[in-house]
Amino acid sequence: MKLSTKNITSVVVGAMMATSAVAETELTVYTAVEAEDLARYAETFNESNPDIKINWVRDSTGIITAKLLAERDNPQADVIWGLAATSLLLLKSEGMLDAYAPAGVDKLDAKFVDGDNPPAWVGMDAWVASVCYNTVEAGKAGLTPPTSWKDLTDPQYAGHLIMPNPNSSGTGFLDVSSWLQIFGEDGGWEYMDALHENIARYTHSGSKPCKLAAAGEIPIGISFAFRGAKSKAAGAPIEIIVPSEGVGWDMEATAIVAGTANLDAAKKLVDFTVTKQANEMYNTGYAVVAYPGVAKPVEFFPEGLLDAMIDNDFEFAANNRAAILKEWQSRYDGKSDPK
Repeated sequence: MKLSTKNITSVVVGAMMATSAVAETELTVYTAVEAEDLARYAETFNESNPDIKINWVRDSTGIITAKLLAERDNPQADVIWGLAATSLLLLKSEGMLDAYAPAGVDKLDAKFVDGDNPPAWVGMDAWVASVCYNTVEAGKAGLTPPTSWKDLTDPQYAGHLIMPNPNSSGTGFLDVSSWLQIFGEDGGWEYMDALHENIARYTHSGSKPCKLAAAGEIPIGISFAFRGAKSKAAGAPIEIIVPSEGVGWDMEATAIVAGTANLDAAKKLVDFTVTKQANEMYNTGYAVVAYPGVAKPVEFFPEGLLDAMIDNDFEFAANNRAAILKEWQSRYDGKSDPK
């Protein structure tokens, strides 16, 4: 059969389209980023990288960290996008990350970048602990507003407090690790023993305690400040309290999983995560981002919060993570929500 020029062209174009379809790379990306943001991130990335498909695996920080550790001998993820830096430091110490300096990393605030060259991970944004206090529900219960972490151990708050489980939540872990730094190891556990007496239950989400306080289901939720600001902006009758002893914080960060078969595509994704465009998107969910000059003032973000951020020892938190979580679970897990 003799093909015409038109037919030959059609065959060639069809073959090219088929090859293009086959050439699409799929990246499995593990993340603890709020689920509502994921489609927007992928859509924006695909505007410049239409041949790379992101398959998200999303869960809370503790669960994603445990999953990665369980899979260390048979990695299933290509990239980690949006996991606590303390978790990535742990994965780095286990040799599970493929160091890479993304294009434009030099434009980021240095404290958001791993100190090695090339860096094993690169930060995106930071979230900061705070207390969400429902003024209406607290008034009904006859409570007075706390001003410090120590205040929360007062018997008046018994049954009126919710906080995140640190085994599941990055916010919960930054709370616990910061208290051990603020009060010292013995003092930290003594504080948590007293706090536990007032806790109604431990959630498996860092934002949920504030959401529950905003909804009036509990007077006080230990959460993070941006969640509180968003809830207050939406009309919730809450105040965002910055405890006087200082507040813990952590940053979300990105890394390539060692051994990925899709290294080139993984690098393109990590390149995107440090861009100004990506940081502008992070700023819709976080008040502090890695790219200087991007963060805009956040309505109802508590005054003095950034000054209250403790000098967080990330190495301490990462190196002692397993022991801290084991001790916490043995003492307090009885009040945790079912998984």
